[in-house]
Amino acid sequence: AGGAGPGPRIREGDCAVLKRGDVFKAVAVLRRRKIIFEKQWFYLDNAIGHIYGTTFEVTSGGSLQLKQEMEETATETKEAGTDNRNIVDDGKSQKLTHDDIKALKDKGIKGQEIVQQLIENSTTFRDKTEFSQDKYIKKKKKKYEAVITIVRPSTRILSTMYYAREPGKINHLRYDTLAQMLTLGNVHAGNKMIIVETCAGLVLGAVMERMGGYGSIIQMYPGGGPVRAATSCFGFPKTFYDHLHEFPLSKVDSLLSGTFSTESLPSEPEDNAGVEEESNGSVDEKQPSVQETEEESTTESAMERDQIEESETMDVNAEDTGFKENQGKENKENVREKQRKQQERRKKLIEAAALLKEKNADGLIVASKFHPTPLLLSLLEFVAPSRPFVVYCQYKEPLLECYTKLRERGGVINLKLSETWLRSYQVLPDRSHPKLTMSGGGGFLLSGITVVSDRSKSDSGSLEELKTEEPSSKKRKVEDLHC
Repeated sequence: AGGAGPGPRIREGDCAVLKRGDVFKAVAVLRRRKIIFEKQWFYLDNAIGHIYGTTFEVTSGGSLQLKQEMEETATETKEAGTDNRNIVDDGKSQKLTHDDIKALKDKGIKGQEIVQQLIENSTTFRDKTEFSQDKYIKKKKKKYEAVITIVRPSTRILSTMYYAREPGKINHLRYDTLAQMLTLGNVHAGNKMIIVETCAGLVLGAVMERMGGYGSIIQMYPGGGPVRAATSCFGFPKTFYDHLHEFPLSKVDSLLSGTFSTESLPSEPEDNAGVEEESNGSVDEKQPSVQETEEESTTESAMERDQIEESETMDVNAEDTGFKENQGKENKENVREKQRKQQERRKKLIEAAALLKEKNADGLIVASKFHPTPLLLSLLEFVAPSRPFVVYCQYKEPLLECYTKLRERGGVINLKLSETWLRSYQVLPDRSHPKLTMSGGGGFLLSGITVVSDRSKSDSGSLEELKTEEPSSKKRKVEDLHC
């Protein structure tokens, strides 16, 4: 969306986010597809062609209708009480019964009119203070008005959605912490970034959005394949994925030691495709011990899709070997298709390995459920000097250990271990105050900058010698003075 003209329009096949109050839900815009959101079911057919950010009202037939802006000011309170001390909540103040409200809904009366009738039939509404009246109207609107806004997905919206609905899938990564990661990692267009994450692809999507399709990203993944469920919700164009590479964490040690070769690659996709369940175990054995819990993290939808596709090819290949006489043609086609996929996968792996071998990455971002120390110590080898790195962890203790290991190893400066603090405020006339509920913690970040470590070791040795000499001479002077 740019300029003063209208923004982008909702198209069929888009990834959109439904908003109702403070609740979000990511959906695919498809015709004649029933969607259930906040106890309401509807179809998105009528939304196609409208501008993102448009607010709709759900009608009785499940179709969306444009909400009129004039309805916002229809309910106006004229009389208000001075205090609420004499109001008793005995359940008898509302004359309309549940059956009456249901009858109004069946007649097709809109939510705004139902709220108006509830106000008129409330015996205590006029005695309430102005603030209480606003609160009452807001509460009833939320219950009876089926108003939905369709917005474009973004890092802010999707991170808020995941943190509110499924925080476990993103390792309880709060949206303000994610913003700090992008800033500390100096993510911008044209960068060459290395990313390790088990946050369903949310961190990867945030980096891709900020880079805008320029530069290159290498995603290091554990297990059988990368998880990108949240990344698909962003709705990036296909050109964005041309600059996205992937490389298994199990091959990092061989790449660093120089034993990584393209000769062993052709058999790798066959193993993954043929025996997917066993490959998870074998890959984890090659990885550091902190990654033995990877089997729990491969339940995301994107990973399941990959496993289903690979298991389908396995089943098809098994059937073809049993019925070669009857299905010779299909067998040949399947073999060709399998070989083509293997070649593509091998080619991508070689490209990713070539990028890593250059050891000139502009940044490293780690946000995984694994212990960060072995990951960071090995992956920092691929980062160029004077480049930032950021590590996220839900807990402080693993990062403290990582901090001390980096201090001992050297090659990094400006090490900082930080925790972001967030508090939401209600901003309304004459009643702005912090909200009563707030999140307990948004995790911890360890950030720093890489430097060339070879020279620093020799320099540090000479500096230590000087430091040890200085105190001894000072001690002698002090002793002479005392004498």
